[in-house]
Amino acid sequence: MKTKSLLIALTLAVATTAFVACGNNKDTDKTTEEKPSTTEEQKTDVVTTASIVNDNSAFEKGISKEGTWIVAVLNDLTFDKELVVDGDFKNGKKDATTGEETYQRKIALYTQDENKKVTNRFTLTAPKITFNSINGSLEHGTFKGDVYVSGKNFKLVNQVIEGNIYFLNQEAKDTFKIADKEDDTKTSITGVQELKAE
Repeated sequence: MKTKSLLIALTLAVATTAFVACGNNKDTDKTTEEKPSTTEEQKTDVVTTASIVNDNSAFEKGISKEGTWIVAVLNDLTFDKELVVDGDFKNGKKDATTGEETYQRKIALYTQDENKKVTNRFTLTAPKITFNSINGSLEHGTFKGDVYVSGKNFKLVNQVIEGNIYFLNQEAKDTFKIADKEDDTKTSITGVQELKAE
């Protein structure tokens, strides 16, 4: 009887070990299958974060295709070459009407306090800046140079442009707007605003 009980216990132990081992393999496979969604979530998080910059190199990286939806500067920046704002980025918000994720490409030439009141304004200087991104904007500072726009829905928010604005296609020109906040300096453009084929 003792031998029979021992044999049953041993058989159960081997069966349990085999079952647990198989179960562990399935869990490992399941973890591997779930990893891509984690990576996708990380990519989305990266897209919706800001680049807060205080030097030329970080600014250029921020406005590149590998950059972020918002680039906020902490001081004046001067370039002796053309700047290009590339890539379409989601800003982490949803459109109130459609519920779809919204795209934005904002260059914030200012700092603000906890009440979103502008506390400092900065100047970005370059011979030329080209916005290829959709929903691009320059906000609350000064840009010294010419602005070229090929992406739709470009806007200026309480921004000084010491130069011209050239639209590289009709859609860019038709969807351009000035979206000033009421309690702030009004947007001014010293040069022309015109359609220009590059």
